[in-house]
Amino acid sequence: MQQYIKTFSEISIKDINYVGGKNASLGELFSQLTPKGILVPDGFAITADAYRFFLQENKLVQPLNELLAQLDTVNFSNLSEMGTQARALITQATIPPSLADIIIQSYKQLAQREQKQTAVAVRSSATAEDLPTASFAGRLESFLNIKGEENIIHAVHQCYTSLFTDRAIKYRVDMGFGNKDLAISVGVQTMARADLASSGVAFTLDPDTGFDKVIIINSIFGLGENIVQGRSTPDEFVIFKPHLNTEFYPIIQKQMGNKEWTMIYAENKDAESPVDNIPTTKEKSDVYSLSDEDANTLSKWCLEIEKHYQKPMDIEWAKDGETGKLYIIQARPETVYSGKKKQSVIRKYKIISKGKKLTEGIALGEKIASGTARFLKSPNEAHLLKEGDILVTDITNPDWDPLMKKAAAIITNKGGRTSHAAIVAREL
Repeated sequence: MQQYIKTFSEISIKDINYVGGKNASLGELFSQLTPKGILVPDGFAITADAYRFFLQENKLVQPLNELLAQLDTVNFSNLSEMGTQARALITQATIPPSLADIIIQSYKQLAQREQKQTAVAVRSSATAEDLPTASFAGRLESFLNIKGEENIIHAVHQCYTSLFTDRAIKYRVDMGFGNKDLAISVGVQTMARADLASSGVAFTLDPDTGFDKVIIINSIFGLGENIVQGRSTPDEFVIFKPHLNTEFYPIIQKQMGNKEWTMIYAENKDAESPVDNIPTTKEKSDVYSLSDEDANTLSKWCLEIEKHYQKPMDIEWAKDGETGKLYIIQARPETVYSGKKKQSVIRKYKIISKGKKLTEGIALGEKIASGTARFLKSPNEAHLLKEGDILVTDITNPDWDPLMKKAAAIITNKGGRTSHAAIVAREL
């Protein structure tokens, strides 16, 4: 059973086939960059072989293959039906006792290394994830503030199920993976107490233009899921790389976001609701969620990570409110601009004749679009959006992806330049 568990100290970036892109990167960060002073929370990976063992023990390989072979891969007319049936097969299965035992043992060993019973994040990591042309980020499930043996096993089971969400199935087809030996690993990582401080994301290039002389940091109070899902408009810091490690001030731009929501640990948590999302107080909304000093430290770490991987990176970070320490909790290759020619200039567009301004916000890109504004409440109203319309909604998540391809532009009430809506818009 040893092939089913690997600690982060045993993993490198070469192990994508065994632990998926997310866990391979975490192992690389923990093993190679912790000695350079970059803090990375400890953890372990439940390997892709463990997932295959789960399928074999529950006799699911053939039923899943036969089911997904019926998928309409042109119009996806039966996507919802196929997804529902696939998830039912996974949900009704059980984690084999021998696998559950070794997961629990590894969880106890992690607690011993931390010298305390600690909350963990349980994250999905597909074996095709974070390759140069693809990223499953946001399409598979993650679970935060998980404690206790039963809750760990339950979260792992839910991660397995998330490989068959409608959006994950469609993305696999779109990227040419289909169901060919695509497996899932699960990472179990010690959580920093970002619910008592702040967290966010960083890019080692401008995610708007691809300009590679800056680092963009987005920050909110609490856990970082509100940035990824676009629920909160984050603070933003723009750091000029050539000024790092010099006498010059590296922060060249700051913009305060509304930071509408703060995700915290739930006081009376259970397996289904381990976190709460509460409105951010006005007092906190009116101050930056990250200090300039911490922004500089994160930028230096991001630059070191980019040098190590030798490519632009998309990085998640968290600050522990109990210790005051910063942590890198994920790093993946940036997938939109990394394969394109580097830009040394930023191209600007100008509207020659303007009408009455109706609204304003954070701009993504410099291009200009026009069309009929179509207000939609959910992806269920997809039939109302016509090719070339302007999609207007509150927030988006990966369920909106197929719909966005029809839109000439996207306007959301919430979110920043590194939220899901922004990432999808860049990919389009």
